[in-house]
Amino acid sequence: MADFVKEGFTIENGSLIDANGNKFVMRGINHGHTWYKNFIDEALSAISGTGANCVRIVLCAGHHDEWRGDSAESIRSIIEKCKSHKMIVILEPHDSTGKDEFEPLEKCVDYIIENKDVFIGQEQYVIVNIGNEWPGKCDADMWCKGYTKAVSRIRASGIKNTLMIDSAGWGQWGYCIEAKGMEVFESDPMRNTMFSVHMYGSAGGSKESIEQNIKYATDQGLCVCVGEFGHRHSDGEVDEDYIMQYCRENSIGYLAWSWKGNSGGVEYLDLALDWEGNELSDDWGKVVIDGTNGIRETSQICTVY
Repeated sequence: MADFVKEGFTIENGSLIDANGNKFVMRGINHGHTWYKNFIDEALSAISGTGANCVRIVLCAGHHDEWRGDSAESIRSIIEKCKSHKMIVILEPHDSTGKDEFEPLEKCVDYIIENKDVFIGQEQYVIVNIGNEWPGKCDADMWCKGYTKAVSRIRASGIKNTLMIDSAGWGQWGYCIEAKGMEVFESDPMRNTMFSVHMYGSAGGSKESIEQNIKYATDQGLCVCVGEFGHRHSDGEVDEDYIMQYCRENSIGYLAWSWKGNSGGVEYLDLALDWEGNELSDDWGKVVIDGTNGIRETSQICTVY
């Protein structure tokens, strides 16, 4: 393997390691920025106030009919705002969500490469989540083919940030990591790629499912986090208490979905009832933020700050 200068986060022995050589365990919240661009200041200030050490930001690459794309200038501004709040930022173009063709993922990669100057030099503070919840179907071969190509293209562009890759099956089919995760990891010449499982009623519906979907990665020595989770969803109830407990006991990162702005019948996934976070939802926000294994109790700010 070629020698690389480690300017920022790296993956070592299945753990995410910050630029100072310390293990970083994510305790964060998702924020739907691309749908609520005017609330970025309120949202980031409030999320930081929960004690979160990171935030996952929804971006739009500009290929979705209903969403306005996020410019390089806006991404750069978001990064600086997150740094001012001492939060690591995970940036993800959402255009690939649930798609079953290669093109949406490839367009997300195009977007990342087009904005490479925003990411280069921010390796200590920024993790690049290549695309959200691609593909929608449970197809490990397709997932592997799409992401090995994506990783190769991103590295060839000069981007050295740690990369995050969601599981197939709308993010919930962690088995793809057992089947092909090592192949995807080894396709990265920097060996600086981690994985994510999203936990709703399918992946997060029982203790057994929660453990198994994480162990698909950890049993191979691969780094994984719970990139999204809720307390219930259209596919069933979620054991959110056990997700947080297991993650705490095993030093696994988690990011709850989402701060505010959910619609279309899933408003129950709002952690906060107002953008400033003056009131948290009783059955979700208070559990994630103030629960025994919640953010306030378990979050540690990254040592780069």
